[in-house]
Amino acid sequence: MFRKKMSKFASKNRTDMKRIIFSLLAMVCVLTVSAQGIYDFKVKDDGGKEVSLADYKGKVLLVVNTATRCGFTPQYKDLEALYEKYRNEGLEILDFPCNQFGQQAPGTIQEIHQFCTANFAIQFPQFDKIEVNGENEHPLYAWLKAQKGFEGDIRWNFTKFLISRDGQVLKRYESAVKIADIETDITNYLK
Repeated sequence: MFRKKMSKFASKNRTDMKRIIFSLLAMVCVLTVSAQGIYDFKVKDDGGKEVSLADYKGKVLLVVNTATRCGFTPQYKDLEALYEKYRNEGLEILDFPCNQFGQQAPGTIQEIHQFCTANFAIQFPQFDKIEVNGENEHPLYAWLKAQKGFEGDIRWNFTKFLISRDGQVLKRYESAVKIADIETDITNYLK
């Protein structure tokens, strides 16, 4: 009888202990994700070298998924003009080519970079090709899309996120928003 009660007691305690451990692990995961910020991410540049986004602390960032064969590709010209105008005031444009939408960023990152420098003379940082949606989406984009008020899949190339100097997502702009309209917001946050 005593053994039976002890066995029942031990079984109940194991179940309770499993629940406690599971709950603690779930809390740690939630806290880790919510504590994560843009400066915690690492990305690969166009040469394959890992770059920490912490290198951009204190800068206003415009994060853009791009493509070279898209109707919005001419935005590269406006993005470069914006970069040249404001980079000395603390603007950085972070370019992430993405081939998920209509296969409009074909080729290697080296070919994409060559195209962009030859046709638009871009000087802002260009990173390796990534996916911005789906099971292979880059963790940076999973984080950007999870920020309150900015949820939802990326709909097309040249979607932009404006990030404050302290790493907060300020605005999300869909592809058709003109760079001139974004410039006003950028100048407000550069002050």
